[in-house]
Amino acid sequence: MKKLIALLLVLGLMCSAVSALGDTFIQGIDPEYPPFSYLGDDGEYTGFDVEICKAACEIAGLDYQVFAVDWDNKLIQLDNRECDCIWSGMTILDTMSEAGYVISAPYYDNTQVLVVKADSGIASSADLAGKAVAVQLGTSGEALLNGDLKDLTATFSELVTCQSFLMCFTELEGNAVDAVFVDLPVAASYAAEHEGYKIIDEQLGAEQYGIAFRSGDEALCKAVEDAVAALVENGTYAEIASKYPDVVNNLIFLND
Repeated sequence: MKKLIALLLVLGLMCSAVSALGDTFIQGIDPEYPPFSYLGDDGEYTGFDVEICKAACEIAGLDYQVFAVDWDNKLIQLDNRECDCIWSGMTILDTMSEAGYVISAPYYDNTQVLVVKADSGIASSADLAGKAVAVQLGTSGEALLNGDLKDLTATFSELVTCQSFLMCFTELEGNAVDAVFVDLPVAASYAAEHEGYKIIDEQLGAEQYGIAFRSGDEALCKAVEDAVAALVENGTYAEIASKYPDVVNNLIFLND
């Protein structure tokens, strides 16, 4: 009974908070970011973040829609109301809050890693001196290589920026670069599905994922957080997470 009452309270709060949106909630995603958001074999977007957002919308009685953002311009598209949030393996950065965006509580602990060809002979970041490295535009990885890790970046022959992490791996496959700098779960997912690649056992930046909302959307953020809390409470969150072994062990809500 207590769980039912708590769930009803969550529903009421979320419905009131999203009333200004009508009956639709639009999730902004990176369309090429497995296991968090990607195009499935059936031609529909899926992934851990997509499934959780869909389930939250179902609880709230909202029609779910998805919008594929240009990751480098994601916050501009959010401001332009092309979507209601950015929810797709997005790293929480202080600069976002400083710019006025409303950021949810973190839900995932992440690190950055390097992916190389298994026969490359590269065993650590020190071996990348004089070599080319690819990173996705607009990501925390790019910010890290141009910030705290700029001394490492200075040893590269070139830092290649790509519109998507898949383009980064295409560059690696074609030997245009020697390594890809990317989030650990994305690296693990790619390496599991493609032979001949390895992840260097060196974690180069701790960070956390969250959801970004426009300035002034505190109530909407809180309502979404409450809906996700209801999914954790009723077991749906863990059920969805079990489909994504590269994600489940670092989910804050399941491992605290």
